Amino acid sequence: MSRKRISMRKIKEVLRLKYEADLTYEEIGQSISIGHTTVGEYINRAKEAGLRWPLPDDIDDSKLEQLLYPRSENKKDQKPLPDWHYVHKELKKKSVTLFLLWEEYKETYPDGYEYSWFCRNYKEWSGKIDVTMRFNHKAGEKLFVDYAGQTVPIIDKNTGEIKDAQVFVATMGASNYTYAEATWTQSLPDWISSHVRAFKFLGGVPEIIVPDNLKTGINKACRYEPDINPTYQQMALHYRCVVIPARVKKPKDKSKVETGVKIVEQWILARLRNIKFFSLHDLNTTIKNLLKDLNTRSFQKLPGTRQSTFEELDKPALKPLPLQPYVYAEWKDVRPGSDYHIEVDRYYYSVPYQLSGKKLEARITENIIEIFYKNKRIASHRHDPAIRFTTLPEHMPEAHKKHAEWTPQRIINWASKTGKSTARTVEVIMESRMHPQQGFRSCLGIISLGKKYTQERLEAACSRALAIGSPSYKSIRAILEKGLDRLPPQKEGPQQTSFINHSNIRGPEYYQTKEGENTYADSSDY
Repeated sequence: MSRKRISMRKIKEVLRLKYEADLTYEEIGQSISIGHTTVGEYINRAKEAGLRWPLPDDIDDSKLEQLLYPRSENKKDQKPLPDWHYVHKELKKKSVTLFLLWEEYKETYPDGYEYSWFCRNYKEWSGKIDVTMRFNHKAGEKLFVDYAGQTVPIIDKNTGEIKDAQVFVATMGASNYTYAEATWTQSLPDWISSHVRAFKFLGGVPEIIVPDNLKTGINKACRYEPDINPTYQQMALHYRCVVIPARVKKPKDKSKVETGVKIVEQWILARLRNIKFFSLHDLNTTIKNLLKDLNTRSFQKLPGTRQSTFEELDKPALKPLPLQPYVYAEWKDVRPGSDYHIEVDRYYYSVPYQLSGKKLEARITENIIEIFYKNKRIASHRHDPAIRFTTLPEHMPEAHKKHAEWTPQRIINWASKTGKSTARTVEVIMESRMHPQQGFRSCLGIISLGKKYTQERLEAACSRALAIGSPSYKSIRAILEKGLDRLPPQKEGPQQTSFINHSNIRGPEYYQTKEGENTYADSSDY
């Protein structure tokens, strides 16, 4: 198995679920999308390395990989595993025995496992085929979540437009205690927020969340190894619970939530069919009241209510809520270029320059951008909508730090000492770049030409370059080298001095930076 960054994350999650949540290998495998044999391998390697959960604070991903997979280990020395699917199929053929198949295995792999191991492990593997799971729900163990098939129309008071609201449903396994709420979408932010409010409603956290294979929470629906969305996984980690999605085409896995959805549709949504709602708040207030009636209604064939059963069974077994609710965050794979900046929604944030070209992860909240390498945080930036380009000095190589004190306004002021045309030239160059810092090198080059050709000639050359619509370092240098600055000045035409008005083009007010603001130059221009 490839020991990439994601493997180290999953190994940590395996150890947490084993020693903190006390789950079985199968439950752990379902939760984090790996096979149960792989779970066993991870746990065995951790035992051999003397590791348990929680891991010591000084063990990062690199050190964990070294402990679990020593460099001296050679994959070629590992004994090859038999193909159990092939063994199982061949055994159905007449006169074929396990002993015969083991002999064939040993002929192919002379250093392979012995017969007793072969028989024992095949028996274990075959015993797990098509085993029907029995659902005896333990107190406080599982919360089943899904969206109702029905939606509720909401009318915009101003426009009369009708928009359908989605209905989120969560049902406890043991007590059938139910929570429901309306949201505008089934998108990831609404999905996560509904979970957070459901936990608050319950007053605690179950051990396991069982969603249907909803695309919002599950990146890839698979019968055996569904891939859970990283944000959903982070939320579960925050609440110290586990996500085990319902298996594809296995109705018994999701019968509880389907029953809960059906009851919400019949008991709540059916009662709303003739009511007009003009806001999401009004709809949720009505759902809240009807939900109270549902949970306190007596069972038909059992004593008590959902509420009383929840108070007796589920609530005492729930884990306590964390001190702070989960703050919604999205994850994005990023890779910094040669300028050691990553891009998030067209905003740019620096990372240590040594990580240029490396695959990193960005955790994005409303106000903070955190950047991780091998699951270790290596940078954090506060998001300011007014600043497109944020660079921390400690991320810059030494050769670039000496330029960090330069700002666009300082370059314009310096160019103004030569003349108005020189100042306008450097201003135009910075306005034409995605980031003004990308024009620093050209601007400094133009200003330096004044030392070689005098400031008077430089001012004349900049005036000519503006007149012909070619304000660049190469053009101005050519004008000076050929003495064109000494010719009579050309007349400026509107088409030569007008520049495109675009969202990426900045005016002089853009360069009025706040005190202490990070506006360091792009490294590729030094």
